[in-house]
Amino acid sequence: MGRIWLPLVLIVSLFFLWGGANNLNDVLIAQFKKAFVLNDFEAGLVQSAFYLGYFLIAMPAGIYMRRFGYKSAVIFGLTLYGIGALLFWPAAERATYGMFLFALFVIASGLAFLETSANPFVTLLGPPETATRRLNLAQAFNPLGSIAGILIGQHFIFSGVEHTPEQLAAMSEAQRTAYYVSETHAVQWPYLVIGIVVLGWALLILATRFPRLITAHTATASAAMNGGVMGKLLRDKSFIGALLSQFFYVGAQVGVWSYTIRYVQATMHGTPAKLAANFLTAELVCFMIGRFAGTALMKYVAPVRLLFVFAAINVVLTLYAVMHPGSSGANALVACSFFMSVMYPTIFALGVEGRSDDERKLGSGLLVMTIIGGAVLTAIMGAVSDHSSMSDAMIVPTCSFAIIALFAWRRRSARSAI
Repeated sequence: MGRIWLPLVLIVSLFFLWGGANNLNDVLIAQFKKAFVLNDFEAGLVQSAFYLGYFLIAMPAGIYMRRFGYKSAVIFGLTLYGIGALLFWPAAERATYGMFLFALFVIASGLAFLETSANPFVTLLGPPETATRRLNLAQAFNPLGSIAGILIGQHFIFSGVEHTPEQLAAMSEAQRTAYYVSETHAVQWPYLVIGIVVLGWALLILATRFPRLITAHTATASAAMNGGVMGKLLRDKSFIGALLSQFFYVGAQVGVWSYTIRYVQATMHGTPAKLAANFLTAELVCFMIGRFAGTALMKYVAPVRLLFVFAAINVVLTLYAVMHPGSSGANALVACSFFMSVMYPTIFALGVEGRSDDERKLGSGLLVMTIIGGAVLTAIMGAVSDHSSMSDAMIVPTCSFAIIALFAWRRRSARSAI
């Protein structure tokens, strides 16, 4: 065990690192909207660029991992993550929004490698009988990283300086330019430090001797890619339901978190972004608490039943945020995060439940790709906000949670009929 604990700590830490990167995007949406004078749709492209990276790189990351191994995939992913973070410095110097989006795409590409490799890697670093416990421990660090990301953004990126359109109009051209430049440059040092830390972590993993892992992964990988397995999965209505539910879940989660700061500012007028970020931090704390509470509840309530109840509650909470904009609506969104906590792993588990090894591997890859929902639904929410209001945009996650509830209800009914 002494030879395993250091590699295990290094890999578990990755869950913290990508949690921070994911939720720093929620800060960047508000920051770039201010620095580049963007509408909500344009600001939402932060998440579109990010999750497009996940979608496009997930399968190549799996192929790379099968060819070169888990450790190599982790190092390559950290390298991409670090390079993407370092690209924020020249992007800020050039004050080019498109370059920031490219940097986020590079970061997301690195995270796709990390998520594809780290989850199975953790299960292999130790005795098989404690694999589930190790993975649950590793996943617990993800919301901690998310909270750290929000706090970094709140205290090191947000300046607390908010100008109304009237105040900006009253400024001289030079004053407005100086303001926009200062807000753009605010991201440089935090991301420079992140980039250095991540690349340093890659070197540390490179220098660490990992135990030899003996698995059947390589031997069965090619079989998992044949058309027969793919065709069987895509003809399975239950699996398609899981894919759709995961797509809408990721879109709802990313959408709610991405626009919480904007929702607070739009419905609680005069609230600066730095203060509005407290609501986002509260959401992540609720998410973390919900993860542990939901796991405990599953000892007494079937996971599919709990998924249905939590999804139905979130339909009500997000609909309330639509109909009652303001502090009570914002608090409803905070509560929503508690009930989102168990959805991703529960839908994922239902999607691969009872399948052969080949189906499980290919099915897992397809389920990871549904993370593109974070790009699609966030952009739709931005478009709804631009044409109506930010509170009305919350109808998108309302519909998403309704689809998840329908999936859970059908799975529950199917089980009852057996």
